[in-house]
Amino acid sequence: MDSKKRVFSDSADYSDISVDSKKRLNSSRSSSGKIDIKSLTNDSDTKYKSSSERSDIEDRDGMFEYNKYMQKKVCSILSRFDGNEFSYDKWLREEGGYGITRVLQNGRIFEKSCVNVSVMEGELKLESVVKRKGLNLEEGVQYKFKVAGLTIVIHPNNPFAPSTHANYRYFELFRSDSPDENPVIYWFGGGADLNPAYVIDEDAIFFHSVHKKVCDKYDKRYYPAFKKWCDEYFYLPNRGEFRGIGGIFFDDLDDKPAEELFEFVKDASKAFLYAYIPIISRRINIPYQKKHKEWQLVRRGRSVEFNLSFDRGTKFGISTSVRTESILSSLPLNCIFHYNYQTTEGSLEESSLEILKNPRDWI
Repeated sequence: MDSKKRVFSDSADYSDISVDSKKRLNSSRSSSGKIDIKSLTNDSDTKYKSSSERSDIEDRDGMFEYNKYMQKKVCSILSRFDGNEFSYDKWLREEGGYGITRVLQNGRIFEKSCVNVSVMEGELKLESVVKRKGLNLEEGVQYKFKVAGLTIVIHPNNPFAPSTHANYRYFELFRSDSPDENPVIYWFGGGADLNPAYVIDEDAIFFHSVHKKVCDKYDKRYYPAFKKWCDEYFYLPNRGEFRGIGGIFFDDLDDKPAEELFEFVKDASKAFLYAYIPIISRRINIPYQKKHKEWQLVRRGRSVEFNLSFDRGTKFGISTSVRTESILSSLPLNCIFHYNYQTTEGSLEESSLEILKNPRDWI
């Protein structure tokens, strides 16, 4: 297959990434009951068609359909976990494309969570894209772009249960006069990171281990490169702090055939669930005090600060006329900005902040 052919799906395989994560997940419990691994791997509630079952048009848009599949899957898992349902809000973008915004807020376990899908398309006006990729486009030819993205953000109620963020996206550029031809260029981006208020080594090691395993399956160079990229990206230079303990982050990924990279992105999205669900299952019932909640809200403020000041995705979404309510649905329901907040010497807050200023190699 031509490496520039639009991404399509082979038969969907939702087997476990990690045997250890399966064992831990099967033994995990929450106030809503036992979380069974079948809730992650049973596809009966949302049928994702294999390439043999799909039309040529659908084949070219595999990433777009897969994102909707995962959105429904993740919402189903988190709803069963929390006991409350996600809202459903489908909207259209005037310039081309659509989105599906799904939000759960004021839940039993989750203060707020969003699982969003967006598809944008239109005439290429993104000079930054052309410059970044060093493209030599033909004079007098119009080009269009198409972007598909899945974003997952989770903010639990318990201060000892970490927030998390994941995003998986696909970009392609094609000639306006030949929309059915292979794209001129494509790439994938995405990743997942863990954002605890209180850093717990066991959780950080587990989260990174699961993501390293899925990276190593495709290229052993991926994890160290993507881990470093994640640390560098989710950084608040004005504070000298990192948003969390990292994970993986990648962009402009086009170093392998499109179908192989699509498989990597699918496996990475599944790995995120296997990495996060066991962690939150262990932390949601830990007793906490008012001071712990206050620290959580301070760290949530750092998350808001990063998103509004530094996050490239937020800026891209707003600048390309994507629905503002959906773009900002990833922000936490509550946060605080104390003036000149200082941690107490020897406290859990101080030890966590020290790690958040100095990223570690967790594995």
